[in-house]
Amino acid sequence: MSQFEQEVLSYSTECGTKYEWTTEEFFLTLFMQEKLAGYRNNTAREPYLQTSSTGVNYPLKRALIHLVDQEEINMEDNLTRYCVSTLTCQVARIGLDRMVQSWNPHRIQGKGIPDQLTLGGCPKKASADCLPEAAGAAHTYLQEVGSSLTQVSMFGRNPFSTAENQTAAEHEFAQQYSDVSEFYNHTVNYEPTHFQNGIRDLIDIVRRHV
Repeated sequence: MSQFEQEVLSYSTECGTKYEWTTEEFFLTLFMQEKLAGYRNNTAREPYLQTSSTGVNYPLKRALIHLVDQEEINMEDNLTRYCVSTLTCQVARIGLDRMVQSWNPHRIQGKGIPDQLTLGGCPKKASADCLPEAAGAAHTYLQEVGSSLTQVSMFGRNPFSTAENQTAAEHEFAQQYSDVSEFYNHTVNYEPTHFQNGIRDLIDIVRRHV
């Protein structure tokens, strides 16, 4: 299930969707937002908000760019892309979750406190039947918009031949780095070495288990 599907099923389309990228996922999500416009309760609010986050994305991006510039990682290699995207998404999710948790208890002038406003649930709900899988949504986008989306993913494909090998690699990494949140804590405080070491070690571990 995509992040967009989780948000719609949990919170409906009443609230705008916040984005920190402009890619195929962004345009496809806007397309689905428009398709589900009838389920929005607060139509006065913009259906999306595009921002840049200096507190979550940029510190991680700087750390990764440094590894690429120093030629310590090769992002043309599928295994490397898989490791980088897997770990970076986990770490970024920690930062995003903390950001949302810090926003929601604060009062919005003239509106109230988000945590209190959503206690009773949203007035309108969209069912899972309204949300096609990514391939189906992309096909509908092609039919209705007339242009196709790039199908080549920037994220690496899973390189493991068996689930057992993947579990073994994840277990070995977890033994070495038991608290993934420390990657985020160090990186946002301008100490990216811990996160960079985690990327290097994950690549080595996965390479041994594939």
